[in-house]
Amino acid sequence: MEKKLPVYLSKKNGDLWLTEDEHESLNISYRIKNIIFEENSPFQHVMVLDSYTFGRMLVLDGIVQTTSIDGHIYNEMISHVSLCIHPDPKRVLIIGGGDCGVAKEICKYDSVDQIDMVDIDKLVVEACKTHLPKVSGGLSDPRVRFIFEDGVKFAQNKEDTYDVIIVDSSDPIGPARVLFEKSFYQSLYKALKGDGLMVCQSQSPIFHSEVMKQTFERISEIFEKVKMYTAVVPTYPGGLWSFTIGSKRYMNFNPAKLSQKDTYYINEQIIESCFSLPQFILEQIKI
Repeated sequence: MEKKLPVYLSKKNGDLWLTEDEHESLNISYRIKNIIFEENSPFQHVMVLDSYTFGRMLVLDGIVQTTSIDGHIYNEMISHVSLCIHPDPKRVLIIGGGDCGVAKEICKYDSVDQIDMVDIDKLVVEACKTHLPKVSGGLSDPRVRFIFEDGVKFAQNKEDTYDVIIVDSSDPIGPARVLFEKSFYQSLYKALKGDGLMVCQSQSPIFHSEVMKQTFERISEIFEKVKMYTAVVPTYPGGLWSFTIGSKRYMNFNPAKLSQKDTYYINEQIIESCFSLPQFILEQIKI
């Protein structure tokens, strides 16, 4: 008997399709070659699919999280910008980041002594390290400490510990909703050292403008310095994606730190330009 497909996978004219319900009036469909991995964890349904257009992709509860063809854009942008701003990051905390792409990028900095990666779902990390090598890089750096627990509770119990915190969260629905709350950003502020900074993804300026605006406002109420920047990630709805930095002290980047980092997307020019925001975003966040 043929195994029943998950509700977001279907067959049309002999082809397998993943359909992602992104918006009340928008569905995104991907033609799939085959299912590489599929399993339920205690938290979510985890799949690694091989698609025709984007290569292998991580899919959680039917939502595409990252892909082999463009995952590097998101991971490089959320990692290198912050590490080129802080002058001497030694201890870095990643909350989320189960595909290991962010940790892989941070490992390119010899100055970093410790990387704590806190993700609630061990199955996601194992699946990506095994089945998504273009994103995870088969991460095995001894500086990376995998901690499989609730990232919110983990951060609440830290004080004056980290130089940089990177929040690599999924969309603000279900368990990830708390990662967009003001109380969470307050705990990050406490967990950072006196000159520390944090960065998070703040959703699509086109389809999730309210979340983006709310994220910027909440971080602005807590941190001394706040900036937003953008990148184009083809997989994500609308393409254009936003990131928000909250810093206690630093906000100028050192381009020399990016040299010889073996990046595929980001460079000095990208960092210089990514903080130049479209007019409609400036009006939304009232800068």
